[in-house]
Amino acid sequence: MRDPEDRLDLPVSEDFAGLLTTFMRRIRASASGVATEIGMSREAVNNWRHGLSLPNRKHRHRLVDCARYLRLSEQETDRLLKSAGFEPEYPVGGQAPDQPYADYVARLFERLQRLAPYPILMLLSQAHWGQPPFRESLLATARQLYGDAAVLHIRPPYSVEADARDYFTALGAQCGFAGVDSDFAFEAALERRLAAGERVFCLVSRFEQGEAHLREALAGILRGLSEMYSGKLHLLLCGGEALAELKYQSGDLSLLNIASVETWPDPGPAELRALAARQLPAAQVDAALLSRLERDCGGHPALIDEALRWHAVPSTWDQPDLSECLAGSARLWEGFVPLLAEAEARARISAWLTQASLGRAQPYLIDRLLRRLFWANLVTARPGADGLQLEWRCEAVRRAGRQVIAAWSDAGA
Repeated sequence: MRDPEDRLDLPVSEDFAGLLTTFMRRIRASASGVATEIGMSREAVNNWRHGLSLPNRKHRHRLVDCARYLRLSEQETDRLLKSAGFEPEYPVGGQAPDQPYADYVARLFERLQRLAPYPILMLLSQAHWGQPPFRESLLATARQLYGDAAVLHIRPPYSVEADARDYFTALGAQCGFAGVDSDFAFEAALERRLAAGERVFCLVSRFEQGEAHLREALAGILRGLSEMYSGKLHLLLCGGEALAELKYQSGDLSLLNIASVETWPDPGPAELRALAARQLPAAQVDAALLSRLERDCGGHPALIDEALRWHAVPSTWDQPDLSECLAGSARLWEGFVPLLAEAEARARISAWLTQASLGRAQPYLIDRLLRRLFWANLVTARPGADGLQLEWRCEAVRRAGRQVIAAWSDAGA
């Protein structure tokens, strides 16, 4: 039976069906389990698996949820999205070992190692960066500093149905610990490493995922071992909006309360050059291109990726054409549309779109609407005369906002 929300106007992609089936089998996920996690019907998921239909355009976010439930890497997530005809979720900041941001990553680890008595750092990133961005670069640097065997990478399971046994068995397997089937066994295995005098680095991706009580158990273990073996357990907790909310709004997790905060920076000229060199011939990566990317993309990773793909096609771009094309980016519309459902929000954002500055930046934005704009990567913090100021990322973002508001108005909303 076909789900009426599925997309049948596009050719069926056998690659999508095959990829989805492969990823589901890898963790023994059932169609009903996937359907429950992402809010779709079991029939719809089975139709995807059997190549009978593709996800509807408005259900891209559900496919992203599916990727998280299936514990896919950023690279695998983008493969699945592309096979279904969607834009990638992580256009930059993916998997290749030779990454930009080498200097920043080096400084990040220098800061982590200087933190005392608890070398615990939260690395927050806005939408469309990987979580963490350039993960392989982070892990490669960690292996150089700590040694291969002392570097662990934890990815808490996304499933809301996982019990404590499943949760800590998965974490134990990720760390290479044998015989872990409980929180106690996981803590004991990690403690044995620390008790032997070993300095251990642990990268925790998407700490905020999963059930709250399991997250609290993991946080308690890491906090307790950090106190018992001061300076031995180095933690880098990576995430975005949800992780920031756990620290600033919840206050229940002492691990986050003692963690220092770092925000992933916008790309500078060196990063833009390195990103461009991955997609364009060297002769094309000149000062004019870098200036255009900085001006028209405003540091937005998805817009940088789109602009580079357009420049890879023989053509002559000038500023108005490129900015106008970027304003039509689906990634910008995906950011704006959920924020504009209420008339009051549309009125506030419409007024902000006329302003060059949206006010002073704060460690955690109290205004919820501004905060959502920030984590959607539509606004950013930049230096101003009175300190860091919130600004729209670029003119393309402002154009996109006006277009979305106009569409609401045309629809009579």
